[in-house]
Amino acid sequence: MTVSITQQFPPATTDDSDDDALIAELGFADQQVRLVKMEGRVFLQFSGEVDEGGLNVPYHLVPAQGVLAKPGKWRKMDPDARRALLRERVTPRAIDELHQSVRVFVRDICGECEDHNLDAATFLGPLFEVDTSEPASYLFERIAQRVAHAVERAQEERHAERTRASINLAEYPDSFEVARRLPRKFIALLGPTNSGKTHRAMEALAKAKSGVYLAPLRLLALENFERLQSARPHGKPLAVSLVTGEERRIADDATHVASTVEMLDTRTPVEVAVIDEIQMLADRDRGAAWTAAVCGAPASVVYLVGAPEARRAIEALAERLACPLEVHVLKRMAPLSMEPAAVRKLRNLKRGDAVICFSRREVLMWRDMITEMGLSVATVYGNLAPEVRRAQAERFREGKADIVVGTDALAMGLNMPIERIVMTTSVKYNGVEEEEISASLARQIAGRAGRYGVHEEGKVAGYDDETHEVMRALLKEKLAPLNATGFSVAPSVEHLHRIAAVTGETSLVRLLRRFVHNIDVPDGFFYPRITEEQSERAVWLDTLPLSVAEKFMLSLVPVSTRVPSLQRAWEMWAQSLAKKKICKLHEDSGQMAWQNLQEVEDSCRLYSAYAWLAYRAPEFFPSVALAQELARSASERVDSILQSQNAAARKRHDKKFR
Repeated sequence: MTVSITQQFPPATTDDSDDDALIAELGFADQQVRLVKMEGRVFLQFSGEVDEGGLNVPYHLVPAQGVLAKPGKWRKMDPDARRALLRERVTPRAIDELHQSVRVFVRDICGECEDHNLDAATFLGPLFEVDTSEPASYLFERIAQRVAHAVERAQEERHAERTRASINLAEYPDSFEVARRLPRKFIALLGPTNSGKTHRAMEALAKAKSGVYLAPLRLLALENFERLQSARPHGKPLAVSLVTGEERRIADDATHVASTVEMLDTRTPVEVAVIDEIQMLADRDRGAAWTAAVCGAPASVVYLVGAPEARRAIEALAERLACPLEVHVLKRMAPLSMEPAAVRKLRNLKRGDAVICFSRREVLMWRDMITEMGLSVATVYGNLAPEVRRAQAERFREGKADIVVGTDALAMGLNMPIERIVMTTSVKYNGVEEEEISASLARQIAGRAGRYGVHEEGKVAGYDDETHEVMRALLKEKLAPLNATGFSVAPSVEHLHRIAAVTGETSLVRLLRRFVHNIDVPDGFFYPRITEEQSERAVWLDTLPLSVAEKFMLSLVPVSTRVPSLQRAWEMWAQSLAKKKICKLHEDSGQMAWQNLQEVEDSCRLYSAYAWLAYRAPEFFPSVALAQELARSASERVDSILQSQNAAARKRHDKKFR
């Protein structure tokens, strides 16, 4: 083997003249071999040079068997033992093997760098560093990792650039073709709770020849579906459809639709659209649905109904969309005031009160305490199906329940004749920690008191002195306006397919990440956003053999991953779809009769989530009708359990005071 060395051989670093003499005696110096002491070891270093495509690469490397001993042991070895060990380790074969391994390694690195337009010389420098004690194999691995990271970075930059070129959020409104072609007009009806804003918008919707109502909750979609059905604007009933993620009630020749906001049909033009709770534009997780509704509602007149603090955001959107805007600010029809003092004792609660807690456990605890005093209670919290919430609210409306105990689920929808709001606390768990509720939420909850036409005024109180004073301060606090920029835009499956087409990505995690981090946001007016839950689900979904569209759909199934039984059901559905197996539901065999309240509530949510999935992948989830029937049965069972528990507590009270 002939090795051409152009670099001067480095001086030996050992300070032992005997070792220098030994190396010279054995003729190793001529073979570019030296003995080095460094980092508590005595080792051999072979030097040489390879040429790859005109790139001259010298090297000084420790071969596979190059480490000889620790310095102390080396010093104790006599010259013959040292000589024998050196002859064993320094052989033509060892020198040639290292040289060939360097040649192959340099060729691979140069090829990889050439493929990705990188400069190989910037990575190969460690090969000819004299002061190294790393075995060659370790050094090769470290250089290869650096190249791999650089290739990944270069590829990431190319993919990022291609992603930016494929989607421009400045053009987001233009993606709604029907709305873009229509001469649209916005009418904002802004005011506090009980200002009549929704009533005015719904009257205009009922009088229109066609229209759509967009709700933040299934419950509100259901309520206004029935409201439109009972309307007789032209002397005859309206043909109305109900469309939510989990339910479809399609009327023949329907002119009107009541829908949850995420289910907006952007392709069918109508005369009037009503977008309720427009301040939800600022909601971190769901705000993108309101952005899409404002940009894409295909109506000649779009009513934007909500809180006054949304005005600035609405004005900015109207200007951006070049739509004329009328703003009507409405005042509360019945006054709202704080009680002089806190409630302090259960016996000071009275008929017409709404007692507010911030967890299901607290709601049920307060319900039991109040019913054991002899008062009947209706119960409302977020975990309940819309049908149960409505049934419980109806009991309160009809006077069958003296008091309603609920969470802030009462703050949106559910018109009830509440005279006084009683806050048991002003602190709510935000998913991470307990924190004081915002002034806007405090005002929205408090605003449910004093139903116009039922009570002359609404009243608000804290149950304890501290909560009372916090509520007093929050209701006086001036609300900050919503931001007039940074409107959330969620990815659609079309967005992800476009990114996949230009990058070759199929991982949902990486596609979502590219959407959030690489999409061009020229002026920040629109901003890409995904939810944490979707991002977390994507990690697991990427382990399954599913298409991008299937993974995206499954990432959006409305089921809580914090409930083990629901999480298991979701995983089973995903695995079933990955295997292309049909997943059917089975008739309830009476199991529900033995379940406790929590279990029946979870069953109801499971059936609703299955129905949501069945509408989107009916060939694999065909039991949509059964899912809805089982969900209704579960809702009725939940309502029955709540009423039974209420009655049992009343009996305990009656027995106590006989």
